Amino acid sequence: MRLTRKRLCSIFIAVYCLFSLYAAYHVFFGRRRRTPDVPLRGLRKGVVPVRERRSREQSTLRSEEWNPWEEDEKKEQQHRLKTSLQIVNKSTKEKKLFHVQIWGKAAIGLYLWEHIFEGLLEPTDVTAQWREGNSVVGRTHYSFITGPAVVPGYFSVDVNNVVLVLNGREKAKVFYATQWLLYAQNLVQTQKLQHLAVVLLGNEHCNNEWINQFLKRNGGSVERLFIIYDSPWINDMDVFQWPLGVATYRNFPVVEVNWSMLHNERPYLCNFVGTVYENSSRQALMKILKQDGNDKLCWVSAREQCSWTEGRNLEITYFIFGEGNGTPLQYSCLENPMDGGAWWQPQETNESLKNYQDALLQSDLTLCPAGVNTECYRIYEACSYGSVPVVEDVMTAGSCGNSSVYLNAPLQLLKSMNAPFIFIKNWKELPAILEKEKTINLEEKIQRRKRLLHWYQHFKTELKMRFTNILESSFLKNNKN
Repeated sequence: MRLTRKRLCSIFIAVYCLFSLYAAYHVFFGRRRRTPDVPLRGLRKGVVPVRERRSREQSTLRSEEWNPWEEDEKKEQQHRLKTSLQIVNKSTKEKKLFHVQIWGKAAIGLYLWEHIFEGLLEPTDVTAQWREGNSVVGRTHYSFITGPAVVPGYFSVDVNNVVLVLNGREKAKVFYATQWLLYAQNLVQTQKLQHLAVVLLGNEHCNNEWINQFLKRNGGSVERLFIIYDSPWINDMDVFQWPLGVATYRNFPVVEVNWSMLHNERPYLCNFVGTVYENSSRQALMKILKQDGNDKLCWVSAREQCSWTEGRNLEITYFIFGEGNGTPLQYSCLENPMDGGAWWQPQETNESLKNYQDALLQSDLTLCPAGVNTECYRIYEACSYGSVPVVEDVMTAGSCGNSSVYLNAPLQLLKSMNAPFIFIKNWKELPAILEKEKTINLEEKIQRRKRLLHWYQHFKTELKMRFTNILESSFLKNNKN
């Protein structure tokens, strides 16, 4: 009996000791191992653990015992969240704060919007009466409107900052542009607008005195002027150079680069599609191309300037794809059955556009002789297809080139951005260029195309950022003043 009692006591004591050891282990080791795991599961699953639903005193005691920095960490996390929200809100407010609307009243506005800003327009129908689009660059929100329905006084003006895109190349265009400037200036004077800038397709001889009175420095309302061609007014302070771009008024498209454009062998060394003016360098170019049969290796589609047979020239404005002058019609020289003379027939077609695009796509080089001005649409259209422009680097007649920034040199915007073109002073240099072209293998040509297309994309992106920075620094600065 005594033995049985002794055994029972021993068992009881042993169980008591084991229980005590288990309890001690649970208190001193179990919590330490499990504590870090609780908040992680809570954060991961989004569910509050059972232990966290216990009394506040126990939770506080556990935090103070095992994680003394928890409160500081929570405060820091809350501070970071608050700061992030403030930054997002501030950024959103800044973007909404600065809104610029572009009124596209010249075809060069489409080059600005669709090619440089890579913006879209609704509706997509190019013949629509009203088209519009939106784009955000940095903290500036741009809206763009264009079409025949955009008429002074016949649409609502609910913005403070406007960029007006105008054509000032010819007298008729200047009259139309002047009406727009008078309308915009009146809006500024009546405080319906705060700031005004202009993108201007200038005269090819750089005779743009008509707009001088509208510049702010002369008492007008135009704070910043972006002008096409090498105007002597360019000073990079309130007058800036802008590119001519592609002929959007002839529906030249935004070209998407594809594999075949980069890698396919092109069957022609060069191309020239254009009109040959009398007593121009283009006549010399045609003679040089015929030397050594080079005209057979290039895509050449040239036409002579037409004239009547009655002893007087036919005074007419015309263009061919790639030209920078004239009205939006293509003309061909035909025989007049009435008097045996020549006359011009408009024949702008989808087929003629496709033929021109094929010439660019299938040629390694695009010949760009000077016209009325050195800069022409052909330069930018060639870049779109990876065909290297061969540019006649000469000053044309007129007032262009003698600016305070650039001294008597054409195409300074392109040169300042290191355009990877071939510049020549005389077409007599062309045979040597073509001979060298024959020795270049396909891989080298592929790399050259990639460099050209990459440069052209960078060129447009850089212009977009410059344009935005100029407007922001001007308009916002004046707002503060």
